[in-house]
Amino acid sequence: MRFIDEATITVQSGDGGRGCVSFRREKFVPRGGPDGGDGGRGGDVILVTTLRKRTLQQFQFKRQFRAADGGPGQGRQKTGRNGDDLIIEVPPGTLVSAAETGVLLKDMASADDRFVVARGGRGGRGNTRFKSSTNRAPRHSQPGESGTTLTLKLELKLLADVGLVGLPNAGKSTLIRAISAARPKIGDYPFTTLNPILGVVETGWSDPFVVADIPGLIEGAHQGAGLGHRFLRHIERTRVLVHMVDAAGIDADDPLAAFNTVQQELALFKAELARKPCLVILNKIDLPGAAANARRFQSLAPALETLAISAQTAEGLEEMKSKIVALLERPDDD
Repeated sequence: MRFIDEATITVQSGDGGRGCVSFRREKFVPRGGPDGGDGGRGGDVILVTTLRKRTLQQFQFKRQFRAADGGPGQGRQKTGRNGDDLIIEVPPGTLVSAAETGVLLKDMASADDRFVVARGGRGGRGNTRFKSSTNRAPRHSQPGESGTTLTLKLELKLLADVGLVGLPNAGKSTLIRAISAARPKIGDYPFTTLNPILGVVETGWSDPFVVADIPGLIEGAHQGAGLGHRFLRHIERTRVLVHMVDAAGIDADDPLAAFNTVQQELALFKAELARKPCLVILNKIDLPGAAANARRFQSLAPALETLAISAQTAEGLEEMKSKIVALLERPDDD
């Protein structure tokens, strides 16, 4: 299934019901006064976050949504039935913007968030409301107020503690399989992972944390190259970045090339991304020459927090978890 993280939909709240023109007609009251009731309120359109939704897939084919109209007023001053509200479920992390202006209306970051995006129209007043000392028998009522129509842009930004980044084939999918129950596709070729993957990591000594495996970035990703910047947005909400480098494939002439390429793409997309707390993982040290390459990398970048591991053999994974937890528990202003 394709991972849908953007959608444009049109929502319309319900129209208010028409007010009623009616007069009392009872035995012995041949000319009773007005008794027309008000129309009912139109239904609201309400967005609600739920953990049952993980993508915006539901909007791929259905993009028009309308709440119910209010019922008309009735005689004997009976108010019309209110229109049913329309509940639209979205995953946590959904940004709701006005499609035409781009103005952010709501960041639905938490589970069970509710946002009334379009309120239903008010019901029209019945003729009872227009009775006065000079007009004892009004014969008019109000139509219901029209509902509101909005075109919305929905954009999903995954909610995760840790963003796993790196060039294609750095071993991110292998790592997330090794440390969580997530089961992304693995292959020895670039762009095996075509969708962001979330995995929950249990440590045994601290709270679990959520890792987002972001598909491999390449030079020019901030401009849409490769898989494009549609995945970069998912890194924005993460608190810590784990930057994976293929130690076996480090360039002898420029050992920091792979790391610098991804860091540059992060900074060009949004400067704050390159300043997030970061742990550099030098992966595949079980392969020939990788350990020496990792030491060369570390000697050239002493200011970076680095760790050599093998996601394939699980070497160094427990230490990696400890370092990630320490970064997550570090105060934000450090």
